[in-house]
Amino acid sequence: MTLTSDTQEMAHRTALWEIERALFASGTRMVAGVDEAGRGPLAGPVVVAAVILPAECWFAGLNDSKQVAPALRERLAEDIIASALAYSIQVVPAETIDDINILRATHLGMRAALNALTPAAEVALIDGLPLPECPLPQQNVIGGDARSASIAAASILAKTHRDRLMCAFEETYPGYGFAQHKGYGTAAHLQALRRLGPCPIHRRSFAPVRACVQEQLSFSERSTR
Repeated sequence: MTLTSDTQEMAHRTALWEIERALFASGTRMVAGVDEAGRGPLAGPVVVAAVILPAECWFAGLNDSKQVAPALRERLAEDIIASALAYSIQVVPAETIDDINILRATHLGMRAALNALTPAAEVALIDGLPLPECPLPQQNVIGGDARSASIAAASILAKTHRDRLMCAFEETYPGYGFAQHKGYGTAAHLQALRRLGPCPIHRRSFAPVRACVQEQLSFSERSTR
């Protein structure tokens, strides 16, 4: 039997609300989904979002942000912000990532996002592994951005916000192509990095950027001999 697109959408909607529905049945009402965007790039911040949705709220096309086309992501982000009971978006810059490492920077952003929610959440659904020092009870969900409506909504907000920031950085630091690759280590980005050297939003603790810095230092030392 071939499912129609409407039937598939309904099945997807039912599946995405399964985790939250179990929490609602236990008496919990304020469930926050938490997700991040930008752990892997060589440049730019990591962005974390936390979202509390009304029960059974639905947005056509909601899914893991990586599976959603950019134009639809933007529309979904607007709808999520308009409908959410609470949401928070936190930006952790490259300097902090270099100071404490990307994992701790992500955890820092997650805790800040949860603490900033008004009204507060009763429980957090965390995409991936458990969050150390979580400010409230949590449930970690591996692959949560494709399994939980709340986490999927958070992934959309984090991704769209970070993409906008990277497009703005293209204006501030032209030549790197940030608007295209969003700071990820594409061939074009690596070529620009070697040609121009790192800019202030590059993560100097990441190996390709660190190698570029060391190469520049070696060249500078040779040229002064």
